[in-house]
Amino acid sequence: MIKRNLAKFNQTMGFQISHSNKLKVKPFSDPDSDDNDDGANHGSVTGRVLIPPDVVVYASWLVKHPSALNSFDSIMKEAKGKKVVVFLDYDGTLSPIVEDPDTAFLSAEMRAAVREVAKYFPTSIISGRGRDKVKEFVQLNNVYYAGSHGLDIMAPPRAVKSCDKKGNEGAFQPAKLFLPAIQDITIELEDKIREIQGARIEDNRFCISVHYRQVPPQDHEILKEKVKSLVENRPQFRLTEGKMVLEVRPSIEWNKGDALNYLLDTLGFSNAKDVLPLYIGDDRTDEDAFKVYTK
Repeated sequence: MIKRNLAKFNQTMGFQISHSNKLKVKPFSDPDSDDNDDGANHGSVTGRVLIPPDVVVYASWLVKHPSALNSFDSIMKEAKGKKVVVFLDYDGTLSPIVEDPDTAFLSAEMRAAVREVAKYFPTSIISGRGRDKVKEFVQLNNVYYAGSHGLDIMAPPRAVKSCDKKGNEGAFQPAKLFLPAIQDITIELEDKIREIQGARIEDNRFCISVHYRQVPPQDHEILKEKVKSLVENRPQFRLTEGKMVLEVRPSIEWNKGDALNYLLDTLGFSNAKDVLPLYIGDDRTDEDAFKVYTK
């Protein structure tokens, strides 16, 4: 059963499984080679075979970081007899990275895939986005949501129930006391970066995101210095960086890894020995969740 369900998970998420960790490189012709022939052999691979530099770098990286997609059989072996719990990042994982963060919509195909995965395994989405915003993008009721890098979690209630502003049971917000200060910083940031073309502030409730994907390259460092200067005098906050985004977050010991553990606990799996958490993410903050597995 577990093997069939994991295979279904793999298929639903659209993963391409390779049963070899060896990198397959398609050779191409050296344009400077005298062996190239524009005549009868046009379209064939001739000349000196080269390997693109980025492929070499990726191959070296894979030596230390084996691809899970190339190790599906090993994952199934590890999952045998265990309960699989799925955790997913949003931007760059379920949706593409886009110029305008407000247009990072979930495709109908991916929504159907996540819905299908959640039928087989408890599924949670842990994002740097605000929880309500992620839920609005995903539009599924059979998954759990954690926003602001895990600082705003809606999950099954613990023994001691908590409520969010709307009275919904199960909301866990360890940085709630920081909200007034976060609002003040947002106003100051808007004033500080107003003149930087393309800079954009996104209010993720417990996290302030400053996007600079549309900022001219020559202004990147200027923007970073402005944001850094505002945060460095506030020890209760810290500055982190993701893919073309700066994030101002409360300086508390809580991240996506802690959110993962919290969700496992509220789902009833914290003390279970037969649980295999699967986390899929693509950015630096996801490393906090990956580290949970290596402890």
